[in-house]
Amino acid sequence: MRPRALTAALCVLTCASASAAEAVDPVSVATQAAQMREQVVAWRRDLHQHPELGQHEVRTAQLIAEQLRKLGLQPRTGLAHTGVVAVLKGGRPGPRIAIRADMDALPVTEPAGLPFASKATADYRGQPVGVMHACGHDAHVAILLGVATALAAQKERLPGEVMFVFQPAEEGPPVAGEPFGAKLMLDQGVFAQFKPEAVFGLHVWAGLNVGEIGYRSGPMLASADEWSLTVRGKQTHGSRPWDGIDPITVGAQILLASQSLIARQINIAATPVVLTAGQFNSGVRFNIIPDEAKLVGTLRTFDPAVREDVIARLRRTAEDLAHAAGASAELQVVNNAPATVNDAALTRRVLPSLQRAAGAEQVRESALVTVAEDFSQFANAAPGFYFFVGSTAKDIDPAKAPINHSPQFMLDEGSLEVGTRTMLQVALDYLHGG
Repeated sequence: MRPRALTAALCVLTCASASAAEAVDPVSVATQAAQMREQVVAWRRDLHQHPELGQHEVRTAQLIAEQLRKLGLQPRTGLAHTGVVAVLKGGRPGPRIAIRADMDALPVTEPAGLPFASKATADYRGQPVGVMHACGHDAHVAILLGVATALAAQKERLPGEVMFVFQPAEEGPPVAGEPFGAKLMLDQGVFAQFKPEAVFGLHVWAGLNVGEIGYRSGPMLASADEWSLTVRGKQTHGSRPWDGIDPITVGAQILLASQSLIARQINIAATPVVLTAGQFNSGVRFNIIPDEAKLVGTLRTFDPAVREDVIARLRRTAEDLAHAAGASAELQVVNNAPATVNDAALTRRVLPSLQRAAGAEQVRESALVTVAEDFSQFANAAPGFYFFVGSTAKDIDPAKAPINHSPQFMLDEGSLEVGTRTMLQVALDYLHGG
């Protein structure tokens, strides 16, 4: 190549790089997020005051669809009952990405105090409950609407396409055993016509202060299994236990043995495992030994092989202890969400975006977290990246702050601008090839 030609080529590359850098300049992104601040806060407060449980997010979906139509988009509604999806097509060719926010609230009663506190009630699996956005999904929806608004405003110069995914029932469906929202959206073809090369999600997180961002390459959140164990014995009078087979005693033995199983048979130094029973139900009267007892709980793992091993050991332990007493035990396991694993290459690519948006000193590598998220279903369908946005006020020690799912969970609204800015930076950098 001639020197002049080489110089010209370098100039083209330099100019193109400068143009891309200008398009995703963090100062510009911060300005866009700041301009959206009041609207994002207003959306969040409206959603917080009107929470809805999984698969019942009717008002929420209507609000989302209305806002997307105002942006000139054509939302697709009714996916997984109440999910909303819209695609923004930029004016220039480029990659396809998806950004997801979950919409549902929890069966938690909110204490009075906030002027926009929830007074909503509902029926949850046969029980009357209060309803509250005690996990922050109201913030997630508001942030994604803010990101969608900012991206739509620059549509003509935007390379590529962005799918905005508003997902119902991340916390679970109203009927036990039904699929969670992400799986149902995938089963109904959310990515059938639009296959993203990367999918992004975030979660406001009480374990970090406002301004802080948490991330991790590889496994980040645990797999969540819901297990139920039915122990069948033989009913008899409580004064004559020898005439029957006591399923309560057998169930108690299995429960204690399950903890020994984790402590003595699983190498938890290699990967964390949590096995917890949350329900133990049996009998109706003080002096009758029933014929059945049922335990229900959760298993959290990060390694699929370890998960299978623990399930096999729990089943063997339960069946052997039951057999020794003349009873029987049946274990059923339903996986609600696989482990959330951040794609390593995508993490390396996105980390500079997090640092540009929040400041390198505010971006922290997270430890493994044993909560679960069905964002993992999307991340198994395309390379995924998921991160935490600190939501605890700066003057509060996050180690002492009420955690997500607590009725005392308190989101500092400064996290909304941080989340909007960071996700917008991630999206723009990726679309522009950053």
